[in-house]
Amino acid sequence: MPSSRPMSPHLGIYRWRINMLQSTLHRLTGLFLCAGALLVAWGLIAAADGAGAWGAFAGFCKSWPGLVLLFLWTWSLLFHLVNGIQHLFRDAGRNFGPPRRDREFKPVYWSTGWSVVALSVALTILVWVLLMMHVGGVAA
Repeated sequence: MPSSRPMSPHLGIYRWRINMLQSTLHRLTGLFLCAGALLVAWGLIAAADGAGAWGAFAGFCKSWPGLVLLFLWTWSLLFHLVNGIQHLFRDAGRNFGPPRRDREFKPVYWSTGWSVVALSVALTILVWVLLMMHVGGVAA
Protein backbone atom coordinates (compact mmCIF):
# COMPACT_ATOMS: atom_id res chain seq x y z
CA MET A 1 0.00 0.00 0.00
CA PRO A 2 1.62 3.27 -1.08
CA SER A 3 2.02 5.88 1.61
CA SER A 4 0.63 9.35 1.07
CA ARG A 5 2.82 10.76 3.79
CA PRO A 6 5.60 13.08 2.64
CA MET A 7 9.22 12.11 3.07
CA SER A 8 11.22 13.77 5.80
CA PRO A 9 12.56 17.11 4.53
CA HIS A 10 16.11 16.47 5.74
CA LEU A 11 16.55 13.61 3.24
CA GLY A 12 16.65 16.01 0.30
CA ILE A 13 19.57 18.02 1.70
CA TYR A 14 21.52 15.18 3.31
CA ARG A 15 25.17 15.00 2.24
CA TRP A 16 27.76 12.44 3.29
CA ARG A 17 30.64 14.27 4.99
CA ILE A 18 34.00 13.19 6.32
CA ASN A 19 32.93 13.42 9.96
CA MET A 20 30.12 10.95 9.25
CA LEU A 21 32.59 8.65 7.49
CA GLN A 22 34.96 8.92 10.45
CA SER A 23 32.21 8.07 12.89
CA THR A 24 31.17 5.04 10.88
CA LEU A 25 34.75 3.88 10.36
CA HIS A 26 35.55 4.36 14.05
CA ARG A 27 32.70 2.05 15.01
CA LEU A 28 33.52 -0.52 12.32
CA THR A 29 37.24 -0.55 13.13
CA GLY A 30 36.38 -0.97 16.82
CA LEU A 31 34.33 -4.05 15.93
CA PHE A 32 37.11 -5.34 13.67
CA LEU A 33 39.63 -4.87 16.50
CA CYS A 34 37.43 -7.01 18.74
CA ALA A 35 37.31 -9.68 16.05
CA GLY A 36 41.08 -9.39 15.63
CA ALA A 37 41.45 -10.12 19.33
CA LEU A 38 40.17 -13.60 18.48
CA LEU A 39 43.10 -14.00 16.09
CA VAL A 40 45.49 -12.97 18.88
CA ALA A 41 43.82 -15.44 21.23
CA TRP A 42 44.16 -18.17 18.61
CA GLY A 43 47.87 -17.36 18.30
CA LEU A 44 48.41 -17.46 22.06
CA ILE A 45 46.55 -20.75 22.41
CA ALA A 46 48.47 -22.19 19.45
CA ALA A 47 51.79 -21.12 20.97
CA ALA A 48 50.89 -22.82 24.23
CA ASP A 49 49.54 -25.96 22.55
CA GLY A 50 52.60 -26.96 20.61
CA ALA A 51 54.31 -27.03 17.22
CA GLY A 52 51.37 -28.51 15.32
CA ALA A 53 48.89 -25.90 16.47
CA TRP A 54 51.43 -23.12 15.94
CA GLY A 55 52.11 -24.40 12.42
CA ALA A 56 48.41 -24.22 11.56
CA PHE A 57 48.18 -20.69 12.96
CA ALA A 58 51.35 -19.54 11.18
CA GLY A 59 50.14 -21.15 7.95
CA PHE A 60 46.91 -19.20 8.14
CA CYS A 61 48.75 -15.95 8.85
CA LYS A 62 51.02 -16.52 5.82
CA SER A 63 48.09 -17.20 3.47
CA TRP A 64 46.49 -14.45 1.40
CA PRO A 65 43.32 -14.29 3.53
CA GLY A 66 45.47 -14.19 6.67
CA LEU A 67 47.70 -11.42 5.31
CA VAL A 68 44.69 -9.39 4.20
CA LEU A 69 43.11 -9.78 7.65
CA LEU A 70 46.35 -8.79 9.37
CA PHE A 71 46.77 -5.76 7.09
CA LEU A 72 43.19 -4.63 7.70
CA TRP A 73 43.59 -5.26 11.41
CA THR A 74 46.72 -3.09 11.42
CA TRP A 75 44.87 -0.33 9.59
CA SER A 76 41.93 -0.64 11.99
CA LEU A 77 44.25 -0.28 14.96
CA LEU A 78 46.03 2.75 13.53
CA PHE A 79 42.83 4.44 12.30
CA HIS A 80 41.20 3.90 15.67
CA LEU A 81 44.29 5.32 17.41
CA VAL A 82 44.70 8.39 15.18
CA ASN A 83 40.96 9.11 15.22
CA GLY A 84 40.92 8.82 19.01
CA ILE A 85 43.82 11.28 19.31
CA GLN A 86 42.00 13.70 17.00
CA HIS A 87 38.89 13.27 19.12
CA LEU A 88 40.86 14.31 22.21
CA PHE A 89 41.89 17.52 20.45
CA ARG A 90 38.32 18.10 19.26
CA ASP A 91 37.11 17.79 22.85
CA ALA A 92 39.05 20.97 23.61
CA GLY A 93 36.31 22.73 21.63
CA ARG A 94 38.46 24.87 19.33
CA ASN A 95 36.76 26.17 16.17
CA PHE A 96 33.41 24.68 17.15
CA GLY A 97 31.65 27.80 18.37
CA PRO A 98 28.62 29.08 16.41
CA PRO A 99 30.41 32.16 14.98
CA ARG A 100 32.98 30.00 13.22
CA ARG A 101 31.06 26.74 12.79
CA ASP A 102 27.96 28.19 11.14
CA ARG A 103 29.62 30.66 8.77
CA GLU A 104 32.26 28.49 7.11
CA PHE A 105 31.63 26.33 4.10
CA LYS A 106 34.43 23.94 5.05
CA PRO A 107 34.78 23.70 8.83
CA VAL A 108 38.22 22.89 10.23
CA TYR A 109 37.22 19.35 11.14
CA TRP A 110 36.79 18.45 7.46
CA SER A 111 40.47 18.86 6.66
CA THR A 112 41.54 17.16 9.88
CA GLY A 113 39.13 14.32 9.12
CA TRP A 114 40.79 13.60 5.79
CA SER A 115 44.16 13.93 7.51
CA VAL A 116 43.17 11.17 9.94
CA VAL A 117 42.27 8.82 7.09
CA ALA A 118 45.45 9.64 5.16
CA LEU A 119 47.71 9.37 8.21
CA SER A 120 46.24 6.01 9.22
CA VAL A 121 46.80 4.63 5.71
CA ALA A 122 50.36 6.02 5.61
CA LEU A 123 51.19 4.58 9.04
CA THR A 124 49.78 1.19 8.05
CA ILE A 125 51.91 1.09 4.92
CA LEU A 126 54.96 2.18 6.96
CA VAL A 127 54.39 -0.58 9.53
CA TRP A 128 54.06 -3.22 6.83
CA VAL A 129 57.10 -1.98 4.89
CA LEU A 130 59.17 -2.11 8.08
CA LEU A 131 57.74 -5.53 8.90
CA MET A 132 58.57 -6.89 5.45
CA MET A 133 62.08 -5.43 5.66
CA HIS A 134 62.57 -7.12 9.02
CA VAL A 135 61.17 -10.45 7.86
CA GLY A 136 63.22 -10.27 4.66
CA GLY A 137 66.42 -9.71 6.65
CA VAL A 138 67.06 -6.16 5.42
CA ALA A 139 66.60 -4.58 8.85
CA ALA A 140 69.26 -5.07 11.50
